[in-house]
Amino acid sequence: MTDIAALSERLATLTGNRASAPRLRDGVLTLVLDVSDLPPAERVTMVEAVEREARTVPGVTSVRIAQTAEKKERAIIAVASGKGGVGKSTVSANLAIALAKRGVRVGLVDADIYGPSQPRLLASEGEKPQAQDKQIIPIKGAHGLPMLSMGHLVQPGQAIAWRGPMAANALGQMIDAQWAGVDVLVIDMPPGTGDVQLTMIQKHKPAGVVIVSTPQDLALIDAMRAINLFEQAHVPMIGLVENMAGYACPHCGEISDPFGTGGAESAAGVMGLPFLGRIPLSIAIRTASDAGTPPAAGEGAEAEPFFALADRVKEWLDRRHG
Repeated sequence: MTDIAALSERLATLTGNRASAPRLRDGVLTLVLDVSDLPPAERVTMVEAVEREARTVPGVTSVRIAQTAEKKERAIIAVASGKGGVGKSTVSANLAIALAKRGVRVGLVDADIYGPSQPRLLASEGEKPQAQDKQIIPIKGAHGLPMLSMGHLVQPGQAIAWRGPMAANALGQMIDAQWAGVDVLVIDMPPGTGDVQLTMIQKHKPAGVVIVSTPQDLALIDAMRAINLFEQAHVPMIGLVENMAGYACPHCGEISDPFGTGGAESAAGVMGLPFLGRIPLSIAIRTASDAGTPPAAGEGAEAEPFFALADRVKEWLDRRHG
């Protein structure tokens, strides 16, 4: 084996097959290095390591490395609702964690500009993201989930009195952050159908949307407005989730339905949309979420509906790429 062929094998191992076959001419060794999706610091480290390795080859007096970076398209999954108070943020956080546990490289953006709750749900209150090359670097939420929220950019409890364009710009900065290693972004959308939602849909083009509703008629009416907004924008509908569906008494175990039952599933059937499942009204889900320990991070009964939801969303993503 020639020195260059041996170097090529070593570089393949060193870079994870990111380096092209090296060429040596008149003492100058040249190669192309794919640095796609690597943070700037990792790019520098890899280039330096490749150059050191290349200089071990006899006859090499100079090393020239051309760096290439292909912009990677990330699938954006919007989690939306027609109104507030339906548990959309809890669903978003647990969906993201459940997808991560299913092997999906996922990040979470809290786009609910005026009422960010993900820092509490993912135990990252008080943390401040850094910036590099004019891009925000996501922080690590509960269980290592990369995330960004307006709650990380302002003082806790501070009111955000911004008009639509300012809020949309902030959302854009979070979506366009340094999401190195992330293939899917779960976006916890603000409730309703206003400027921020329209800008996000038009500019960032979600791959699909999950609609969250409680079973009662009023919530379903608002959910249908959200569905109509995404359909008009030609965003594929992944399906509907019925949240707060049934309450099990902790003392006697009897199931009651304070918000009704089956409304979202019935609505999905009428509209010809997939029904993604029910999530019960549970004190354990609420207390765990408030404590920054999402149920999907564990293996108990409270985690099961979120894993079922994640499995259906992952199947949808797999079919999209298939």
